[in-house]
Amino acid sequence: MKLAALLLAAFASAGCGRYAEFTLPPPEGPARDVRWTWTEREGVALDAGAVDTLNPSVVRRDGRHWNYFSVYDGQTWHTDLASSPDGGVTWQREGRVLSPIAETWENRYIAANGHAALRGGEVFYWYQAGPKGATRIGLARSRDGRSFARVTEPVLDLGPRGSWDEVSIGDPYAVEVNGTWYLYYLGQDRARRQRLGVARSTDGVRWEKLRTNPVLEMGVDGAFDEQGLGEPAVWASDGWYWMLYTGRDRREVRRMGLARSRDGVRWERVPPTIAGGQAWNAKVVCDPAVEVTAEGVRVWYGGGDAASPDENLHGKIGFAMLTRER
Repeated sequence: MKLAALLLAAFASAGCGRYAEFTLPPPEGPARDVRWTWTEREGVALDAGAVDTLNPSVVRRDGRHWNYFSVYDGQTWHTDLASSPDGGVTWQREGRVLSPIAETWENRYIAANGHAALRGGEVFYWYQAGPKGATRIGLARSRDGRSFARVTEPVLDLGPRGSWDEVSIGDPYAVEVNGTWYLYYLGQDRARRQRLGVARSTDGVRWEKLRTNPVLEMGVDGAFDEQGLGEPAVWASDGWYWMLYTGRDRREVRRMGLARSRDGVRWERVPPTIAGGQAWNAKVVCDPAVEVTAEGVRVWYGGGDAASPDENLHGKIGFAMLTRER
């Protein structure tokens, strides 16, 4: 397929740095004092047989669940697709949907680690691309969920010199509230600190970053997220916005933390801290994707048994439930 057929023309200002002060609209209902319990399903939910299978992003469409996940082949991160007819319990691989286009801004390392969401029957997929250590966030769109057209330039770019996200950004996760997208993402500065911020957009292409970013800082010395945090997943329930996120300690062991907020900007950490409970995810629990149900929150997540900064984790995808304590 010719390059021109793969690319979707973008607004000239798509990657420009714009800033604003904002909060998210209040979540519905009174704020309840909810405590969550994490329960893992035994075994692996999805393993593509690659060096790493990670970063699930799950949407429900046409009576099935669709999982846009990342695979690492030893050199490059790609986005693959799997589908499930039984609510995300078992998965059937559907093939590859994105690989980096080397002659563009995407470079050769990655076109993956993304988040899929639906609007008007169309799949919006924000993804991470660019040279290793200097990635940005792009957007690809699809009517059928399989063939994607990419915006030609990054839709979210690096911050200015000296900013909290001047070196690299990634880990996008978008939620739509009252017709506006709010994109939570990781930013890295020149001191290699990795923290979380938020941006907003009405079209998913042109973004305004929160002027007071970051919204969640690294943990204190000795905390599970003392070395950095990323990979947010955000949802609203019980009068709160909730965020699952990945934290790294100095040994590169990864666990997930939970935070809550009334406005989507000011966050407080709450229990539990989530570690892997099986051999295959003993060193790494990361990359949450969530679906809110009446029973609780369904979570697909990445895991591995090797502590490593970026890849070579022996990564696989698991499934768990967050349920409200009675």
